[in-house]
Amino acid sequence: MKLAVHCANLSYAGGPETLAATLAGVARAADQGGVTTLTMMDHWFQMEDLGGPAEPMLEGYTSMGFLAGRTERVQLGLLVTGATYRHPGLLAKVVTTLDVLSSGRALLGLGAAWYEREHRALGVPFPPVAERFERLEETIRICRQMWSDDDGPFEGEHYRLAETICTPSPVQAGGPPLLVGGVGERKTLRLVAQYADACNLFDLGPEGVAHKLAVLDQHCADVGRDPGDVRRTVITGQDPFDTSFLSRMETYAGLGIDQVWIGPRPDDPVGWTERACAEVLPRLSELG
Repeated sequence: MKLAVHCANLSYAGGPETLAATLAGVARAADQGGVTTLTMMDHWFQMEDLGGPAEPMLEGYTSMGFLAGRTERVQLGLLVTGATYRHPGLLAKVVTTLDVLSSGRALLGLGAAWYEREHRALGVPFPPVAERFERLEETIRICRQMWSDDDGPFEGEHYRLAETICTPSPVQAGGPPLLVGGVGERKTLRLVAQYADACNLFDLGPEGVAHKLAVLDQHCADVGRDPGDVRRTVITGQDPFDTSFLSRMETYAGLGIDQVWIGPRPDDPVGWTERACAEVLPRLSELG
């Protein structure tokens, strides 16, 4: 099983003045320690359960560009980009830029978006949930088209592009891998089966994760896709240094999960990441 690091809590000791240096330190520790993927959230406000808007939050793709210049190997992306946050044509260009400047290390994580407060606060439209999923699907289709040889128009219900030119093209053939995050059985996992290279599930426990994977497998069968073509990943809030963590991950590996995201503690995120690389990553690599 592979290890990924997710930087969600940015309330680092030392305050905002230390954000750049600390975040760069986490990225270097992950890069040098063998972490496969490093991500941040795509939010303008911190989530309520991590302190809300009073706590620091950085714009995601600006942050990824910053970290691309300070790393060499680790895959970089947002977990996950909200479909409402950027026009799809511009999003494809932004992710392409990250891929080019990182020498092919970009990951496109996508979701339907949910944080209404930050949308309303900053004047960004927040459509009903059904429309957000429609926009998510069109966003996927636009990115795929912009990363193909087809630079013609795109005509959707919500987006219309006269040209889908993207020059330079991504370094990765066919564009950065697409991960769709979430556990919704009717829409989210169907989109995973139809379009995505990977899913990202919440840590629902072995029974819950097994159920979601069974739903995904059925969606794959419905669209005629080999379920084995979809990578299965999970994000957890569990302490990776707790004795129960590896046992839980071993169970997940048996279900086909091949990557887990964990998040550094804000009091010493660099040291925490270094310790995870030294103590947790080698044991995870033995699973699966």
